[in-house]
Amino acid sequence: MPFMPLMTAGIETALNKLLWQDKALRAARQRLYGKVLRIILQELNAPLVMVFSEQQLDVVAQWDGEVDCTVVTRLSVLPSLQDRSQLTRLIRQGDLEVQGDIQVVQSMVALLDLAEIDPAEMLAPWTGDVVAEGLSRVVRNGGQFLKQQLVRQHQNVSQAITEEWRLAPGSLEVAWFTEEAQALNTAVENLSQRLEKLEAK
Repeated sequence: MPFMPLMTAGIETALNKLLWQDKALRAARQRLYGKVLRIILQELNAPLVMVFSEQQLDVVAQWDGEVDCTVVTRLSVLPSLQDRSQLTRLIRQGDLEVQGDIQVVQSMVALLDLAEIDPAEMLAPWTGDVVAEGLSRVVRNGGQFLKQQLVRQHQNVSQAITEEWRLAPGSLEVAWFTEEAQALNTAVENLSQRLEKLEAK
């Protein structure tokens, strides 16, 4: 894959800036020293191998040495790994397959969880502080706007289904139907008991 060296170099630079330059993360990084983590993404033909050392993190596409842990997943799952509470759920659901020492993955996820990812700080060296902060704010506000629009659309669709198109009953109709069904069930049981008493005579 011709773009793999460029991609691994970009990932390596970003992760080293984010995780290895912050002195506050040193204790969390120590658990990873000397470890090798292979990540196989279903969308890529080549794996990403992360080699952790005290000085830096190396990201390569080819690795002939031993690997402590292999993770098989999809690109869409990667953002969820920033929250360590999601790890067990992702493994249970089959979105994340772990082979080898699971503590390597847990340590990496914990490190990502502790890191404060600030897009403005990452963009600042290339665009300047003012432009980076402005772009970061635009992205944040855009994300919030999209989320609000999705919630509003969901509400509109659910109202249309229950009230306008009458494809599904409203909550009051469901409650009334449930009560009526329970009353009918009680009446049938009472009638059945009376019939049994009459037959016994």
